[in-house]
Amino acid sequence: MSNLDATDRRILRELDGDARMPTAMIAHRLGLARGTVQARLEKLSAAGALRLHSARIAPAALGRPVGASVQVELDQHLIAEAITALANIPEVLECFAPAGNTDLLLRVVAKNPDDLYRVSEEIRLCPGINRTSTSLFLREVIPYRVTGLLAEGA
Repeated sequence: MSNLDATDRRILRELDGDARMPTAMIAHRLGLARGTVQARLEKLSAAGALRLHSARIAPAALGRPVGASVQVELDQHLIAEAITALANIPEVLECFAPAGNTDLLLRVVAKNPDDLYRVSEEIRLCPGINRTSTSLFLREVIPYRVTGLLAEGA
């Protein structure tokens, strides 16, 4: 959704700071009617501009403090089967199809290094997956945010 106006951007900046902020609070802080904010949020949600609230849950709070990226090399004839199988692994948080030598790029979480090995093996054994390469995240240095993208003209 690239046709955000100034009001949409102001609302999204508030949500980027606190995704749980009530509609009435956003309206008050921005000097807008609550109905206006609610209608804008519904429009943004319907357009797919808002991530699910669960995307804001820290995996560590769910007993999964270890994060990693997994690069996947696929048998191109079995890509649909691989994606279906990966979607059924709870520790696979995201899956991207990047440009370049990697067929899929996953963001995964685990309880500890041994559990990460288990998750990596579960991924490797999915149909259509030929090879994987796992890189452990040591720490998050810039948390997920989009505020900078919400500036006018960005």
